[in-house]
Amino acid sequence: MAVVKVFIVDDSAVMRQVLTEQLNGIPGIAVIGAARDPIFALAQMEKAWPDVIVLDIEMPRMDGITFLRQLMRDHPTPVIICSTLTEKGAEVTMQAMNAGAVDIIAKPKVGLRQFLEESVTLLGDAIKGASCARLDRFGAARRAASAAMPATPKLTAEAVEAARSSKPLTLTTERVIAIGTSTGGTQALEYVLTRLPRTAPGIVVVQHMPGQFTAAFAARLNGLCEIEVREARNGDRVIAGLALIAPGTDHLLLRRSGAQYRVEVKNGPLVSRHRPSVDVLFRSTAQAAGANAIGIIMTGMGDDGARGMLEMHDAGAFTIAQDEATCIVYGMPKEAVKLGGVDAVLGLPQIPNIIVQAPTRQSHLRFNGNNQ
Repeated sequence: MAVVKVFIVDDSAVMRQVLTEQLNGIPGIAVIGAARDPIFALAQMEKAWPDVIVLDIEMPRMDGITFLRQLMRDHPTPVIICSTLTEKGAEVTMQAMNAGAVDIIAKPKVGLRQFLEESVTLLGDAIKGASCARLDRFGAARRAASAAMPATPKLTAEAVEAARSSKPLTLTTERVIAIGTSTGGTQALEYVLTRLPRTAPGIVVVQHMPGQFTAAFAARLNGLCEIEVREARNGDRVIAGLALIAPGTDHLLLRRSGAQYRVEVKNGPLVSRHRPSVDVLFRSTAQAAGANAIGIIMTGMGDDGARGMLEMHDAGAFTIAQDEATCIVYGMPKEAVKLGGVDAVLGLPQIPNIIVQAPTRQSHLRFNGNNQ
């Protein structure tokens, strides 16, 4: 197994020490250096360039965003932002994600060691996911590295909601779009949602992201999009022209009440190592909407959403996977295709159009054929 080489850039000596200890304990990851600011980091990295950089934002001499932009211009490298859980930190982190960072580690102000010790598996997943990231979209050559997921137990959607067998739901003209994404998903979601008109069907989204950042992420998209985008609240109605993004601390489920669709924001265990989980959203969408739904799985590490997409497919929904050529990390879509739950494999530029058209599976396959 290839070893992922990591460099840490953070002005906190404690953060550098604890991160180094924890990451060096994960098979397949080796911290090759750490520096208190980007100036020192560049001098060290020229001797041995890392596969992934873990980067703080607020640092002396050069801030993280300036450094990130310089990296993406001169030496594109997968970057994970390590930012504090504050409102200001969330806003600045969104700027960093827009500049090309592929993932986020939420850094608390206190209890750092305990937090990192408890989150070591997720940290490892984030590092390995970043090492697989393809930075073509930011003007770089393709980069890839093989990375195995840790062999720790993973809960399925059964941990939140049991599967229910029922008669097929009556097909209606109203569609619900369920989207799941992870590593690289902030850029992919921005691309898709900014190209939708106000008449687009109601959308529910799970993006793997720490809890303090989802509200800022939704607010940023809301300022860019013609549709309304906001963090979901329990009981929110799913309506045309609105995209609801799952809070980073809770699962998001679709419910049907009469002719209306609403969301349930629900705490619970990690499913496929995530909360919110795409599998949970997709399973609930299969049960609540059936053939009235469209499921879309986009760029991301791992397999969260693959089983749920198969359930949506079996319930009659039209299901789409983003193609490898346009994914930053071709993990989640690949696993969904392997399970046989995908009706169409599409490039990112095609996805906004398919949302606007809101076809049923039958109509799409009748006129286009299965283009897997």
